[in-house]
Amino acid sequence: MPTEALIAVDQAADRLGVSVRWIRRAVAQRTIPFIKVGHYVRFEPSALDAYVDTNRVDAQTPWLRR
Repeated sequence: MPTEALIAVDQAADRLGVSVRWIRRAVAQRTIPFIKVGHYVRFEPSALDAYVDTNRVDAQTPWLRR
């Protein structure tokens, strides 16, 4: 059981800096973790943070031309 308050779709979109449509598409494709509460979709803020960390792409050092 989550110990933190769950957030709604619009709040999750604001937190990630994406549109509500993007969030709904990610839920439909099952690419983002979510919780169903009845017919509502809710998110754990810590799960969204973990999702961002998992999908982080680190910068690479540029190639040096000689």
